[in-house]
Amino acid sequence: MTRGESTQSKVHYKGKQEDFLVFVDDVDTYKKWQNDKSVPLAHFISTFQVFQTHRQGAQGTFDSASKMSLAAEFDTEDADEAIERILSEGSMQNMEMPGRQGVTNESMSSMRVK
Repeated sequence: MTRGESTQSKVHYKGKQEDFLVFVDDVDTYKKWQNDKSVPLAHFISTFQVFQTHRQGAQGTFDSASKMSLAAEFDTEDADEAIERILSEGSMQNMEMPGRQGVTNESMSSMRVK
């Protein structure tokens, strides 16, 4: 794998007032959880935190969702219940970040003697 190359998976939920995200580490286990709810969330969730994007879809600035915004959308302030609903009703999104290529030390390239 090249420097900086990675894949980021998240589940996007478009709510009435806000858009919410939950980050997923293991997509295969997440897909297994969709059919079998006995699989623990800790096996595939990156962090037990809900993010909101301020109506920017799955892109934009990610801020932690407040208890007030969770209560307005999901009728509960409990993040775990909101996470389960986002995972059940949201859509999976994968984003690949390309690796960085190029000169590793630019300051050395001008010092070469020809």
